[in-house]
Amino acid sequence: MIRVLLADDQTVVRAGFRALLDLTDDLVVVAEAADGAAAVELTRTTRPDVVLMDIRMPGVDGLEATRRIVAEPSLDGVRVLVLTTYEADAYVFEALRSGAAGFLLKDVDPDDLREAIRTVAAGRSLLAPAVTRRVIEEFARLQGPRAAARERLAPLTDREREVLALVGRGLSNDEIGTRLLMSPLTAKTHVSRTMAKLGARDRAQLVVLAYETALVRPGES
Repeated sequence: MIRVLLADDQTVVRAGFRALLDLTDDLVVVAEAADGAAAVELTRTTRPDVVLMDIRMPGVDGLEATRRIVAEPSLDGVRVLVLTTYEADAYVFEALRSGAAGFLLKDVDPDDLREAIRTVAAGRSLLAPAVTRRVIEEFARLQGPRAAARERLAPLTDREREVLALVGRGLSNDEIGTRLLMSPLTAKTHVSRTMAKLGARDRAQLVVLAYETALVRPGES
């Protein structure tokens, strides 16, 4: 069973998600929180696999709650999936930088929501299709690579930089292996080492860093 914590300040929204997930054999709601502070505390006590986190909540908002959860070593296995009605770019970038494993709009189809929970619980990351284009366009508007972010690439070997660039373009391990003439297992090893060296929790943060450092530019093949 995948254990889920619901964090949203609207009771009716939490009730709707609970009703939906209660009908799913492999998902179970273990707790509900009406604000970010409660979400963090309940995450500590219930240790869910996935937290469905609203952004705008009273007091401690969802972004700050995500930062606190991600920063706590004892909660290393907890994944945060941000759900919001807002498509504003800033929320997408800030959610990913805060350590969220994914970002979905609240109008997501029920089946897509279930699959999203399974995806992040399995250690993968995702973005809502509706906001993916906005992410790329916003990075394209950056004036240039951030110096601090660029310096983070220093520990990487040339091969690991190649791998990071391909992750940034959205390639899977199988596709990276094909492109670089290596096995999928070797590609996976390179991705894991790159994540470890950069302190990234998942592929979503690797994608962010690839664009922030201009290692990948929109429109490149």
